[in-house]
Amino acid sequence: MIRLEKRPQPSRAWSMATPLVAVLATMFFGGLLFALLGKNPFEAIATIFWEPLFGEFAFYYRPQLLVKGAPLVLIAIGLSLGFKAGIWNIGAEGQYIMGALFGAGVGLAFYPLEAWYIFPLMVIAGGFGGWIWAMIPAILKTRFGTNEILVSLMLVYVAEQFLASMSLGLLRNPEGHGFPGSRNLNSYESANSWISENAGMHWGVVAAMIAVIFAYVLLNRHMTGYHIRLTGEAPRAAKFAGVNPARLILFCLGTSGILAGLAGLFEVSGPSGQVSIDFNVGYGFTAIIVAFLGRLHPVGILLAGGLMALTYIGGDIAQSNLQLPSSAIQVFQGMLLFFLLAFDLLTNFRIAIGKPEAA
Repeated sequence: MIRLEKRPQPSRAWSMATPLVAVLATMFFGGLLFALLGKNPFEAIATIFWEPLFGEFAFYYRPQLLVKGAPLVLIAIGLSLGFKAGIWNIGAEGQYIMGALFGAGVGLAFYPLEAWYIFPLMVIAGGFGGWIWAMIPAILKTRFGTNEILVSLMLVYVAEQFLASMSLGLLRNPEGHGFPGSRNLNSYESANSWISENAGMHWGVVAAMIAVIFAYVLLNRHMTGYHIRLTGEAPRAAKFAGVNPARLILFCLGTSGILAGLAGLFEVSGPSGQVSIDFNVGYGFTAIIVAFLGRLHPVGILLAGGLMALTYIGGDIAQSNLQLPSSAIQVFQGMLLFFLLAFDLLTNFRIAIGKPEAA
């Protein structure tokens, strides 16, 4: 008889090993998936993980790791604060979209004026857009006890409708001959977030690094970080310690909304370049995988963001070189979260064989 037994104490070894085991399991079962699609599994895995770093065109793909990784890290840092406290913001994708719309809207309102203060105003507007969208589930939860998972998730679809409306209406390029989408912000110097396009550096990369440092200091050197950790690990003890749950919910959801909004702003003013109907590519959802793969630790999230960026770039190469369908790459990325959660069970439980001993 095979059963799960609860460990007296969580296993530190399994807690550390779970991300690595999950990656290896994803590579193995992902290889089986590619084999079922008629592709060489070894070639597919090598293309995804090796080609962007050491392949013939690695000099081009390496900077893209920063471009793809920055929004993932920025959003995941914000999500991790809430997840640590047991506050589940699943709607970062919507906050990402609203941050892009608010920030791009400010930049386009000044077009064609060139001035140093335009981009800082866009940054403020982008953070505000994400924050105000996150405040909806936060206030509903604190005032009416609604479920923040459902509310934040449903707001993603509302944000997508706003995105389509703005692309076809208020923000549409008047010189675009009727095509949906805004002006290209990359050609508007005052609204451009690029620092060095060839190196893949834009202000979103800088913001992601600042967010990692901020989160590390907050969680390890500040009372609010202690309250976050205490609430997630021992909610009853947190109440006795005087933690204000409503204030914590507003802080965690607000912070994650700001960071997701900033990610959207830096993306629309840099790599994407314009507001379009298909602007959002799922960074808000993928960041959930990044947060858990990084064990909700700022440094771990930084490394996990790099790994997920690698699967994005390697997946694009595999689609081009091996004709793999994009859905297969998405399944491959989803496997990572599945195996991470599956093996994480062994942190608190162990597999036992035989009949349970009598109490």
